[in-house]
Amino acid sequence: MNEGLSIIIPVFNEERSILTTLSAISKIMQNSGITYELIVVNDASTDATPARISAGVGNIKILHHKQNKGYGAALKTGIRASTYNIAAITDADQTYPNERIPEFYHLMKDYGMVVGQRSFSKLPLLTRPAKWFITRLANYLTETKIPDINSGLRLFRKKHAKRFFPLLPDGFSFTSTITIAMLSSELPVKYVPIKYYAREGKSKIQPFYDTLNFIQLIIRTIIYFNPLKIFIPLFLFFIALAAGVFVIGLVFFDLILNVTVSILFTTGVNLLAVGMLADLIDKRVKKS
Repeated sequence: MNEGLSIIIPVFNEERSILTTLSAISKIMQNSGITYELIVVNDASTDATPARISAGVGNIKILHHKQNKGYGAALKTGIRASTYNIAAITDADQTYPNERIPEFYHLMKDYGMVVGQRSFSKLPLLTRPAKWFITRLANYLTETKIPDINSGLRLFRKKHAKRFFPLLPDGFSFTSTITIAMLSSELPVKYVPIKYYAREGKSKIQPFYDTLNFIQLIIRTIIYFNPLKIFIPLFLFFIALAAGVFVIGLVFFDLILNVTVSILFTTGVNLLAVGMLADLIDKRVKKS
């Protein structure tokens, strides 16, 4: 695989900022001495973005989706079309300090992924509670402290990303999912503090919907890599619930709630059995 850096920028209705971003990144990379390519994936923009990309600066590979497929889908399109062994992703809205990309590239010799770590206090107020909950859940499930689970400025080895393609979603959860996948696979991840700027244009993230989607994908990804991390707590919860119902029925109602206790206990045992089976399959697949 060719040594160098493929910088991938997904765009959807970014007419206000795309040319400034492309011009800045091109200048940064030309002065860096790094072999690179710049890939822009237009995710079926409905404004003047396509025309502005076509009239853009420098040597840029432009890819178009005929229909809007999502942030993650655009990134996967760019990764598939990339030439070099290391991929960088960033946004077109000028929120990230793209001048740090060469620095991150040089760190990649020791890591599987390098991530720009934003300050939690600089994030939009509306997204902070969701980010806090998602991060705490991911920390527990991966047994790793994750400073920034869904930063959009990161570099990673293309071979790792392509390996995880079946898991990586087409929406904004792409970055969260690849973080969980990398950490669950025990690949070294480096976090580097960065500045985070006010964006140009309107954010396309839907806090409630995307938070639910993040949680679902985090749980699904962990089940793929470490299913007992999910199923053992569920087993213990239902066993404790069955014991609690038994005690409450006996103490407060002077009767034993046989049916309820049996259902809760059986549910717990079944969840443990499913978890054990999933863990066995996972280990056999990894060995093969």
